[in-house]
This record gives sequence, structure tokens and C-alpha cells, in this order.
Amino acid sequence: MPSILKKVLFLLTGDDVSLDFLKTPPKKRPLRTLTERELLTLESEIGGQLFGPVPDGYRREFFCLDHDTWIWYEEGVDKDNKKQITTIRYEVSPTQVLKIQEGGRYSYVEGDELRNFGLAVRLYYEQVARKVYRRDPATGHKLQAG
Repeated sequence: MPSILKKVLFLLTGDDVSLDFLKTPPKKRPLRTLTERELLTLESEIGGQLFGPVPDGYRREFFCLDHDTWIWYEEGVDKDNKKQITTIRYEVSPTQVLKIQEGGRYSYVEGDELRNFGLAVRLYYEQVARKVYRRDPATGHKLQAG
């Protein structure tokens, strides 16, 4: 279609006219909304890095599944080249944290482990608020761009 219009303009004006003025400007599209699963993936990547660098060939995730449930997941290959997978679920109640491991092992989190869990949760919220949601973790207000 533009080539026909260009030929008509040339026949009428005798000039080789640019048709750039007919092009629609590019749309400034806002970032698309991420799905809940995509947000959870971003959050779990940040959570997995809270405990130090993830070794090559390993995958580590730590994330808040819902209001009361936290998940620790780690997979990798051991020295015998066997795949190792660890999943721990933490159920948080107002008075305690229940740790649920594979094989039906249940225990309450206490002492240093409880302090470390609390610290990890706090760091998780701070970093996820800043990096994923671009919010100040203390106030919830949007962070300034820049």
C-alpha cells in the first residue's frame, strides 16, 4: 500500500516524497503484568540467594507460598553424581514454626535455627519488596526511579 501512495505522490508532485510522516509512532507499552507464578519464581530466586552463592549445578529456592507457609527447596548433584533434592516446608503459627521434611519428619524450629529463620524471612521481605515490587519495605511506598 505505501508503494502505491508513494507513486501517486510522485506523479502529483514530481518529488520523491518520504512517507515517514505516515508511520505510526511506536507504542509506549507499560510492562506487562506478571502472573502469580512468575512473581513467585522471581521471589524464590531472591530467597535462594539469601544463604550465600548457589554452587554451580545446584538450584536453591526459598519463598513464601502463602500467609503461613514457607518453602526451602534445593537440588543438585552430589559427589557420586546422584541427584539430591531437599524440600522443607515451614508452617508458621502465632506461637511456633513447624518444620516438615521429607519422610514425614516433623519438628519445631527452636534456638539458632529459629533466629536464622526469622532473619531469613526479614531479609526476604526487604529484598523482594525492593527488587520485585519496587517498594520501600518499611513504608510500602513506591521507590523513586533512578
